[in-house]
Amino acid sequence: MTMVMTMLAHGPWGQGDPPAFWPVFPLVFGLLWLAVPAAVGYLLWRRAAARPDVGGRDPQAGARTILAERFARGEIDEDEYHRRMSALRADL
Repeated sequence: MTMVMTMLAHGPWGQGDPPAFWPVFPLVFGLLWLAVPAAVGYLLWRRAAARPDVGGRDPQAGARTILAERFARGEIDEDEYHRRMSALRADL
């Protein structure tokens, strides 16, 4: 019982004073609870911003990007590229 009373009166350190770094713990954990959701939100925002065909932007931007990539890889020739690009512009 005496040990319990000492712990309640003086804390788990037994000498009456907590360590000097003790006031920093609530601050660190509070900032951590704020930083984690902020970081997750920032990463989701960056991921959405990196996709040109998402979020109400030009719906054909993704199709033009894919068409340009296929032309750059050599999957389609220049005539087919221009034909398909003009078809995309006609849909506007």
